[in-house]
Amino acid sequence: MKIIFFVSLILSNLFFAQTTVPDDYRKIPDILDTTEYLYPFIVPDKEYGYWRVLTNDTDPEKAVIYDSQMPEFMTINEPIPEKGFFQKCIGNRCFSYILACKKERSVYFSSEQQLRDFIGTVDNLPEAILIAQTYGFSVDTSHKLGASYKFEDKNISLYISKSKGCPEIKESYFVKINRKTGRLESKNNGVYFKSENCDHSSSNVSP
Repeated sequence: MKIIFFVSLILSNLFFAQTTVPDDYRKIPDILDTTEYLYPFIVPDKEYGYWRVLTNDTDPEKAVIYDSQMPEFMTINEPIPEKGFFQKCIGNRCFSYILACKKERSVYFSSEQQLRDFIGTVDNLPEAILIAQTYGFSVDTSHKLGASYKFEDKNISLYISKSKGCPEIKESYFVKINRKTGRLESKNNGVYFKSENCDHSSSNVSP
């Protein structure tokens, strides 16, 4: 049993040593690991007179995450949808959605796919991170394998993270997003972090 343990430990160390981020990748800024800070950078694929990002909070003032520049004469008062994107619980303030105004008509975007459609062409890094988050990925600024990026002519390439389990295990993924279509391709690079403790409070937090 001791031999098996030491062999697995050596193989694990070799794996970690081989998983590195190329030098031409830059670190994702720490502030971009917070989803709410990404929305102001969205450049919608279509033209809207006004749009806002909200949670399903019953208090209208607390529900607003982000407002685009709304003309003074324009207001939107619509009921909260039953479901949204980035669902993290059941109840109040558990998901987000977008409410937009196009040609004086209200339009909802209330699923991960609809958020991707709203973003459309990927214009910048925050949009790329939002696209990745709709597929369950997150930014882990504590490690380069979970928070690195590179701009290319046709793609934005990322090293980002997925976490699971308790104790927590973090896996690095190489993600390539087509800037024109938003199409995402990913490759698992393996585990880069294993927690020794089980923190239920952190395991319930969504990106």
